[in-house]
Amino acid sequence: MLRVLVTGHQGYIGSALVPILLDRGHQVTGCDAGLYSRCRFPGEQREVPGIRKDIRALTAGELEGFDAIVHLAALSNDPLGNYQPRLTHEINCDASVQLAENAVAAGVRRLVFASSCSVYGAAGEALLHEHSPFNPVTPYGESKAAAELGIAALANGEFSPSVVRAGTVYGVSPRIRFDLVLNNLVAWASATGVVRLKSDGRAWRPLVHVSDVARAYAAVLEAPRELVHEQAFNVGRTGENYRIIDLARVVEATIPGSCVEFVDEPDQDRRDYRVDCDKIQSLLPDAEPRWTIEQGVEELHAALRRFPLAPEDFEGERFSRIAHVRHLQSTGCLDENLYWTAVAT
Repeated sequence: MLRVLVTGHQGYIGSALVPILLDRGHQVTGCDAGLYSRCRFPGEQREVPGIRKDIRALTAGELEGFDAIVHLAALSNDPLGNYQPRLTHEINCDASVQLAENAVAAGVRRLVFASSCSVYGAAGEALLHEHSPFNPVTPYGESKAAAELGIAALANGEFSPSVVRAGTVYGVSPRIRFDLVLNNLVAWASATGVVRLKSDGRAWRPLVHVSDVARAYAAVLEAPRELVHEQAFNVGRTGENYRIIDLARVVEATIPGSCVEFVDEPDQDRRDYRVDCDKIQSLLPDAEPRWTIEQGVEELHAALRRFPLAPEDFEGERFSRIAHVRHLQSTGCLDENLYWTAVAT
């Protein structure tokens, strides 16, 4: 049994990870600023003791007594990163390195950092492994790459950091996001019959189900130190790299009556990468993914038949991170630095 702090435990991945850790007998505490507390989707949200705090304000004293930290909290995607590049670096990089420094000071022995395959940026056809060079093309990717380097520099005989680089996540969780490509394609198809492509569809992405990502975090957390110390792991399935247009075709083939359409002026997507995920599965067999995108599309479509959403719902403030943050700012709940204001209380 480990005493584990999960930052961002109320988010899309965190709400899938907490039940896994609890079921494995760990003592879990959460830390979350509550930015997305209103972004609920039907499903059980397992409750754990929590610290309601922005990670930028988390102190070393609050980390004392924990054996490990799984650090998920971040500004979580490229639209948010592009909206607030300075804050993206401050939260995703500076605050993450500060968290690791405080963990060292508090005697925390393990930290699993939630990075992203976005660190690879623009790479095209080649399969990328964990030692492939970084080439981020967005503030979000840059912040994750910089944080990896800053945290790795703190590794020593007492403090062991590990890095999980998740592919593009999909699937149902109690804090589901519909600003992720496969979730968004399925939402449009379920609501309108149109598999709506917002880009030209040529870019590559590695896809991974949210529960498989959560299981990978748990596997790294529980692994013998010598297997994961200062190690990075691409998380997904090597065979689940897809061009966006091919994802759309899978949705079209799975959801009866749907058809692929491009928006009038599709975005030019600069992110383009395929990743090799064999390392984690060879070292940590428990982390082998269980889901395929076909199963994920069926799961998402079934959920949206039970709980139908209109485009204004899944494109709006409830399920799109950038729309939600902008709404909180426009109503005075968040200030320009994304701290809660007196209005919110």
